[in-house]
Amino acid sequence: MSGGYVPRWLVVPAVAGLLFLLVPLMALIARVQWATLWSDISSPAAVAALGLSLGTGAVATSLCALVGIPLASVIARSPARPAAVLRALVTVPLVLPPMVGGVALLYLFGRTGPLGILGLPFTTAAVVLAQVFVALPFLVLAVEGALRSTGVEFERAAASLGASRATILRRVTLPLAAPGIVAGVVLCFARAIGEFGATALFAGNRPGVTQTMPLAIYTAFNGAGVSQGTAVALSLLLLVTAVAVLLLVRGWRPGVGR
Repeated sequence: MSGGYVPRWLVVPAVAGLLFLLVPLMALIARVQWATLWSDISSPAAVAALGLSLGTGAVATSLCALVGIPLASVIARSPARPAAVLRALVTVPLVLPPMVGGVALLYLFGRTGPLGILGLPFTTAAVVLAQVFVALPFLVLAVEGALRSTGVEFERAAASLGASRATILRRVTLPLAAPGIVAGVVLCFARAIGEFGATALFAGNRPGVTQTMPLAIYTAFNGAGVSQGTAVALSLLLLVTAVAVLLLVRGWRPGVGR
């Protein structure tokens, strides 16, 4: 049993907070039409939304890893003050409403924007960019925290033996931070497939092109697109995905068995 002295009266508000999080999810599960669950999930609209979410989420996660791991490495090994500034900048998308991100992307890549010539808005590529914008901070912060926790002692030892910086990064730094990197990638993917606000504004809601699972769910509850039964089924699928992500992250967390 872990140590600590928590007043017993804290149990009441703690249970209330836990119930506030769990009861709505239980209400969602109670509305699932189990008899038609498979047909709801396998309907053409649902399959298209699911496939688009998984495909764009995988591409977005790959792009996040491509730029996020180097960014996290720079932050983790920078002096305290520059690292704090960089960390704050990376955190900005986390505290902004996703809709603001969608507006920013639209002004950058829209017809009148500096990069409007690329013609990205309301395309599948726009979905990927929106997912990258909102999911990248999750990966960077997770990896940066893992890199900082490993320290620099092993890196200094490798450098004293004549290893180059690239070799140290490849053979020492990244392997030591592997659990944090995996956790960051998984969280990034989960955030990407659950993205709604920035995608809706920047990519639109075109079935088969930009309509991801969150957009299909929203459309259904506004009386269009997939049925509400399918929307509930997709909501359950996203819930199961989130739980699986948390379990995977926990499994990679150092000291989880203690």
